[in-house]
Amino acid sequence: MKNLYLYLNIGTFLIPFIFSFYPKFQFYKKWKSLFPAIFIMMAFFISWDVIFTNNGIWGFNDKYITGFKLLNLPLEEWMFFICIPYACLFTHYSLSYFFPNFSLSEKATSIFYVALLCVLIITLWYNYDKWYTLVNFGYAIILLGLVYNKNPKLLGRFLPSYFVTLIPFFMVNGVLTGSLIEEQVVWYNNAENLNLRIGTIPIEDTIYSLGMLLTVFVLLDYFESKKIKVTH
Repeated sequence: MKNLYLYLNIGTFLIPFIFSFYPKFQFYKKWKSLFPAIFIMMAFFISWDVIFTNNGIWGFNDKYITGFKLLNLPLEEWMFFICIPYACLFTHYSLSYFFPNFSLSEKATSIFYVALLCVLIITLWYNYDKWYTLVNFGYAIILLGLVYNKNPKLLGRFLPSYFVTLIPFFMVNGVLTGSLIEEQVVWYNNAENLNLRIGTIPIEDTIYSLGMLLTVFVLLDYFESKKIKVTH
């Protein structure tokens, strides 16, 4: 299907956008913090994306995109970094609104943090020659370390909603990586990753998603806290 990547972006974004104006929730009031957070994240992830695309670490199937490109990235890839974080952060704050105690305990957060960090470090130790694994896991290790040591409660608030967003993530990313369609929308050079897949999805993508969303979440929380201080 021509423009499939575009339709996936729009479909992911549209419902959260519409419900952002729900009177009791009013997610749109966080836009002044959310969009700067997304754009800062994009400064890192787009740079990484451009380098990886230009070096054949991953790429895009022209069969499923509009053909409009900027810095050799399809328009849809730029949209991805806006639509997906928007939908996922909307999900987080929706869950927080309806379930105020939807977070991990300090002990559970510490257990998850230590376990994940050990897995990432050990895996990276034996696979540092694979570029996607190296950059992706390296970024996640640094980010998780900074957030956990600075504000572990913030990580405890983020993780449950991250687990929830993995459900639509597997659906959307599954299609992008070739599930239910003839060819991949996004292809990967398996020499630069672990070549381990959940269905059609490279295992690294789960950590990529965590790093991308946690970056936006931390920045959004920071900007929101600044707004509260100013109003007081």
